[in-house]
Amino acid sequence: MSLEQEEETQPGRLLGRRDAVPAFIEPNVRFWITERQSFIRRFLQWTELLDPTNVFISVESIENSRQLLCTNEDASSPASADQRIQEAWKRSLATVHPDSSNLIPKLFRPAAFLPFNGPTVFLSMTPLKGIKSVILPQVFLCAYMAAFNSINGNRSYTCKPLERSLLMAGAVASSTFLGVIPQFVQMKYGLTGPWIKRLLPVIFLVQASGMNVYMSRSLESIKGIAVMDKEGNVLGHSRIAGTKAVRETLASRIVLFGTSALIPEVFTYFFKRTQYFRKNPGSLWILKLSCTVLAMGLMVPFSFSIFPQIGQIQYCSLEEKIQSPTEETEIFYHRGV
Repeated sequence: MSLEQEEETQPGRLLGRRDAVPAFIEPNVRFWITERQSFIRRFLQWTELLDPTNVFISVESIENSRQLLCTNEDASSPASADQRIQEAWKRSLATVHPDSSNLIPKLFRPAAFLPFNGPTVFLSMTPLKGIKSVILPQVFLCAYMAAFNSINGNRSYTCKPLERSLLMAGAVASSTFLGVIPQFVQMKYGLTGPWIKRLLPVIFLVQASGMNVYMSRSLESIKGIAVMDKEGNVLGHSRIAGTKAVRETLASRIVLFGTSALIPEVFTYFFKRTQYFRKNPGSLWILKLSCTVLAMGLMVPFSFSIFPQIGQIQYCSLEEKIQSPTEETEIFYHRGV
């Protein structure tokens, strides 16, 4: 039986759907609102959630974890010392979308981000000969990023499948175009400046990653996303909050891909001046791949931690049409990954 069928036949059992129990608050939303973490704590939290083994967590394990979080009184506090509850939170946060309460597809869970993007960023930054060898890594990288951004973005608004598909196609096309420009410039004009050859691909990769986020998640700014009080009650949908969520995610991606692409270029520049490189020129690619993966391994949890998963916005700065009565001065919204 599929996940969707299980949810329909046993409402609220598998993933605790919002419509199963009146005034139900999604556990993941409750966690991020309650745990107003510092940057360091968010970073440490993400190092656990990005564990590659989280990609392979079974549906049965997630079922049990979610049921524990929804029924155990001790689970109401994310700071519980119970090891079972801590493990349940880890599984839930790593695999379930906070807006829809649905499972995130395995290939697009946060834990799959580094294994897929690390080698692809390396290939996209490597000077290659031939149009196919230049375009294919960029297409794969941009297609994966667009799908990841869309799936892990805010899902509190309604959207037709065709709209989302067209946006993703536009995101892939535009970001791929930006990504291949440095390679074609190099192939046509044969740039000789060592730093120009290294920095140009980094600059365009940063532009491509930003364009990808903006295009794939632009509906959040157009349609608006749900804003909540501290109890998780939805007060309305705000375009201002949607724009803020997209901008924050865009900024974090620029930091991620810019730093992850720049560090290997700096290392290889100095490595090529060593005696070891002259004796073992083939070691350059091993070093560059290792630097790329290690840099991304550090920068992925760093960039995911720059902004909280559940962001805050001043209630008075939202649209006038959101008139839900509340005494809160700060309102919450799900930023997405």
